[in-house]
Order: sequence, then C-alpha cells, then structure tokens
Amino acid sequence: MIGFGLRLAVAGGREALTRLVIIAAAVAVGAGLLLTTLAGVNAVNAQLTRYASMYTNASTGGDADPLLWSTREDYFQGKQITRIDVAATGPSAPTPVGIPATPGPGEYYASPSLQRLLAAHPADQLGDRYPGRDLGTVGPAALTSPDTLLVIMGGTPDEVATLPRTQQLTRVGDTPALPETTVNLILGVIAGGLLFPVLIFIGTATRLSAARREQRFAAMRLVGATPKQISVVAAVEAAAAAVVGTAVGFLLFFAFRGSLASIPFTGMPFFPSDMSLGLLDVLLVALGVPAGAAIAAQVSLRRVRISPLGVTRRVTPRAPRAYRLIPLLLGVGVLVLALGYRPPTSDGQTAVFLPGLLFIMVGLVAAGPWLTMVGARVLARYANRPATLIAARRLADNPKAGFRAISGIMLALFVTSVAVGVITTIVANRGPAPVGSAEAGKVSFNLEQNAPAVPDTLLPELRSLTGVRTATAIRERPDWRKSAGEPGVIACTDIPSEYGRCAEGVTVAEVPTGLVPFDGSASSARVWPAAASVSLADLQRLPLTSIIVDTDGSAATVERSRTVLETTLPTFQVAPNVPGDFESEFANTLRGWEQLANVTIVASLALAGCSLAVSVIGGLSERRRPFSLLRLSGAPVQVLRRVVALESAVPMLAVAAVAIGMGLLAAHLFLRAQMHYTLVAPEPRFYVIVVVGLAACLGIIASTLPLLERITGPETARSE
Repeated sequence: MIGFGLRLAVAGGREALTRLVIIAAAVAVGAGLLLTTLAGVNAVNAQLTRYASMYTNASTGGDADPLLWSTREDYFQGKQITRIDVAATGPSAPTPVGIPATPGPGEYYASPSLQRLLAAHPADQLGDRYPGRDLGTVGPAALTSPDTLLVIMGGTPDEVATLPRTQQLTRVGDTPALPETTVNLILGVIAGGLLFPVLIFIGTATRLSAARREQRFAAMRLVGATPKQISVVAAVEAAAAAVVGTAVGFLLFFAFRGSLASIPFTGMPFFPSDMSLGLLDVLLVALGVPAGAAIAAQVSLRRVRISPLGVTRRVTPRAPRAYRLIPLLLGVGVLVLALGYRPPTSDGQTAVFLPGLLFIMVGLVAAGPWLTMVGARVLARYANRPATLIAARRLADNPKAGFRAISGIMLALFVTSVAVGVITTIVANRGPAPVGSAEAGKVSFNLEQNAPAVPDTLLPELRSLTGVRTATAIRERPDWRKSAGEPGVIACTDIPSEYGRCAEGVTVAEVPTGLVPFDGSASSARVWPAAASVSLADLQRLPLTSIIVDTDGSAATVERSRTVLETTLPTFQVAPNVPGDFESEFANTLRGWEQLANVTIVASLALAGCSLAVSVIGGLSERRRPFSLLRLSGAPVQVLRRVVALESAVPMLAVAAVAIGMGLLAAHLFLRAQMHYTLVAPEPRFYVIVVVGLAACLGIIASTLPLLERITGPETARSE
C-alpha cells in the first residue's frame, strides 16, 4: 500500500503535483521557523552561560594559586562596558576564558567591538580609562555577543585586592549559567504566537483539495478498500510531501542562520554558532513534522471512515453559539478584578495575570467563528452588490471554515500587541533621560565608604574642561550613617540655579546623595533645607560622598568628565554616570523584545497571507463547478473575483482589528494593576508594520485570483 500511495500521490497530473508542491512549501516554512525557534532558545542559553562567566562566583579548592578577579561596569555614550581587573598570585593561577594568558600590570585585552570604539574616539574620552599595552582581542568564548564591550585589565595583586568585589578564583569558566526561566518563558510565549500560524498554514495546506480526495477515497472504499488501507494511502501521501518540505526547511534554516543570528532578539545579536541544534532538536523536527502531517491527513478523513457515502451528505454546519464568548469575558474580568486586588507576592501576581491572559487567548480563538458569523450577517444585511451578498452568505453559512485560515493571525497579533504595549509604556516611564534634557548633561559620581582621598586638583581640572559649567562636591554630614536616602551637605553657592536655592541667610544645605543628582525634577523655585549642624568653615573638612558635574550635554564633554573622574579615582565601584545609563541598558533589552515582537508580527502576517492563498486555491478548486455555472448564467468574472476576495479579506481585517484592540486593552489593564502606569500608544512603526503586513497579505490573495478564470468555464460545467 505504501508504493500504491506514492503512485497515487502524483496521479492526477499537474493538479496533484501542484498540491504536493504547496504542501511541501508549507511544511518547509513551518519546519524552518520551528528550527529557528529551537535554535533561538539554545542561543539564549549560550549567551547566559558566557554572561555568567563574566560574573563568576568565588571558587576555591585544589593546589592552584588563586586568581584575583574584580568585575565592574562602565559606560560610554549609553553603552555598557564590562571591566574585569585580574591579577595572578602565582604561576598556577587559572587563565580567564577567551584570552591566551593572564595580562600583567599595565596590559589588557579588549573585545573587538571595544577596540573599534577605542580607535574611533579620542583617548581623553575613552582610551585614557584603560592605560597600558593592548595585548590583543578577547575571544568569542568570553563574549555574550559580537557587540559586547569587554576589557580584561591586568594589575598587581595588591592593586586588584583594593578594588571592590574582588574574589579569589582557582577555577574559571565552569560557572553555571544564569537562570533562564524568564527568558525561556518570554521566548515560549512569542514562539507560541509564531508557531500557531505555522500549524494553521501546514493544516490548511494538507487540507488542500480535501473534498476531491475524500471523493477519491470514498470511491476506493466502494470498490472494497478497507478503512486501514485508506488511512495508509492518505498518510503516505501527506508524509511524502512533508518529508520533502522538512528537508527544505533544514536547508532554509542553515542558509539564513547567519542573518537570523544578527537580529538582536534579546537586545544583542547572537554569534552564528550560537544558533545551534542539538540531536533532540533535529529528531523532533525531522520526525515530528512528517508525523504531524500524517496525523492531519488522518483527521481529514473522518467522514470517509464513517461511511463512503458520507462524503456526499454535505449539509450546512451548525452555527456557532454566543457561549463561545465566555472564556474571552472571563479573561477580561480577571484582569479588571486585578485592578482592585494586587497580590503582594510575585507568585500570587502570576497566578492572577497569567490565567487572565490565557483565558483571553483561548477566548479569541473560540469566539472567532462566532464573531465571523456575526460580521458576515451584518455585512449581508447591508450589502448592496451581488459579490458582497454572496461572500457574506457563504461566510455566515460556514464561519468556522472562513475563520480557520486566519485564526493564527489573531493569536499572534494579540500576543505581540500585549508585548509591544507593555514594553512601550515601561520604556516611556523608566527609560533613559531624553537627549537634550537638563538631566542628560549631569555626570554623577558616588564615592564609596573608605574611598581614597580626593586630590585637591580634581574639581579645578573638571571645571577647566570645555563644556563643563560647574563641578560640585557633596560632602558627608558629621552624623552620616550611610543609610538609604541619607542626605549630604553642600554649599548653597554650589547648587545649580535650575535645581533651586537656599533660604535667606543659609550657607549650607542638605541634598540627597543618590545616583540622580538633586533628587527630583529640576525646579528653580525649590528651597533646600538648611544643614543646621554644619557651618561653611566646617564643610571643607568633611569627606566627599559624591561629585556632580554639570555639562552642556554634549557626548564629548560628558565622556571627558567621566574619564577624568575614573582615572583620578580608579578604585570606583559604581562608575560615573548620567541619568539614563542604567535605564538605557534596561530599555535596550526591552526594545530587543519589542523587535522580536515586530518580527513575529511580520512572520505571522506573511504566514497568514500564505494560508489564505492556499485556502483560496483550495476553495476555488472545490467550487469550480458552482463558479462555472454562475459564469454560464451571466455572472462576470470580476464579480466572482470580488466574492473570493471579500471572503478572505473581510475576516482577516476584522480579526486584526479585534486582536490588536484586545491586546492593547489587556496591556493597559496589566500595566494599571501591576505598575499603576497608563498605556502609552505604540510607536507609529508598529502600526506601519501591521498595515504593510496586511497589505502584503491582500497582495498574496490577489495573486491567486487570475486562477479563477482559468479553472472555470463551460468545459468544467460539462465535465463535472
């Protein structure tokens, strides 16, 4: 029966071959995307493993001499630079990953991206922070990404021992990877939104010409074929195309792996080698996809199994009921209830929000046929053209079939709308200070307890830099306890005018010593409280706790100020920063996930267009006799083309609007309940991507319409 099934798969000439090619193409796209998703998860895990090697924990044991290791963060124009200071205490000390030997005092290794950055900017902006001899580049084994900025500085044991967070290591490179549960969860949700359209695409393709195949298999049953034999023939036919498609999917994945790795899905690109596949991944796709196609073929023959005559007993399916809206309403209700009740723990919040989002996702898919039916009935009621009326009546008679091909796009657009809405709002509220704002030009340097004495020449040197307006020193109060929010003291004449003033007669004021200078928004009307126990004469004898440099906001001035501070006080724990340095890293990570969501939108819309095209071709093949009779009765071809276009375009556009609206509503409810933020509308590029994607889908549908004239006509009506 297997050989007979293979011969039967290509029987029927061009039509059969076209069907097999379309099924193979659908499976190839699905397999390629599935391989990309699996490789993406592996790439994220590889990134996390290398990231953990830069933030290794102290390890002891064995007879090896320890390696002194200190990891700190620096910034340059909003980009984070990881600085690792190392010192070998003996000949058997381990060597850091990615370099051939531990650098000695006055030597360093830099990542390729950092070396390019050093070469592109004057030394007084960046290079002076890393004095010494450049020994070469840090290898990929120590880099999270090709864009990672990393420097490994050598020093003496005494020098490195005085640095913050210094550890003694007898082993390096075997630190377990950071927990990736959250990352995998995000990837899983995004992948689910992408793979669902893939499954719809494969399912739609395998159902191509389902009615004609059912008739053929029913005829075989009538001449004596058993249900088991029919199942084998159908499985062989579907699996043959799926095997070819899976092989092409592997070729597509490896052909585009380098391009896919360069996309910063997580805020930074991958190395191409990170996009790897394990043996289990290969077997899962190579065996699972053809098996899934065979199962889909088995499911499509359920009417033939009942009776070979059941194929001809075609009746209008039962109309969907309104109860399909219940899961959708439950999901929205859960998120609304969360506005009044927010569990105090993370687990409790997850137990509230996750079920609510899942209910909405399930509800959208369940309610889709009912919404399609209602929309079709409304369209039919107000139709004033024959094409609109015919299309609306057919959608209303079988809304499940009309919704099936575009159900994947609904889920994908909902997931990505939620992600984009949440990310856009968080970035707007917690992102970096806007370029050109008063805060963006302030360089803040917090000194740690027991920091070395600050040279008297530091403030004059800072003030002499071109573009520096003021350099202000905040000092410790005599009763300073280094507690959170503990204020420092400052001379009233040193407070920048845009941040307020002191009361009349006050010479020394109290101000915060946090990372953001002069906590709060700039306000010239603010009056700072007096430091009652400190006189102006006492102020100069108090130790410094932070230094604030007010610049003109230019990148060159900000970086020169940073370099002077770091080279003068090289044992810093927290590097000099401007408002937005820490937030910029967080915002860039979120923008990476937003870009992944945008990629998901593009891919899901493309798949939806392909699914619709396959569905249109299948519908035309199965309805060519009715369309031929309509043409014989006088219906123009243009009218029939409008019927086909409306049957596909109207549900797709309606589904897109509902999915985006529900996604933004869910994002707003989540943000209000969880963070007390009001939803910020996504950037225009989100809507541009959606509109362009939908237009491309319509273009794909339009490309199938010329087939209508070729397959309908008097000869078709006579032959069938």
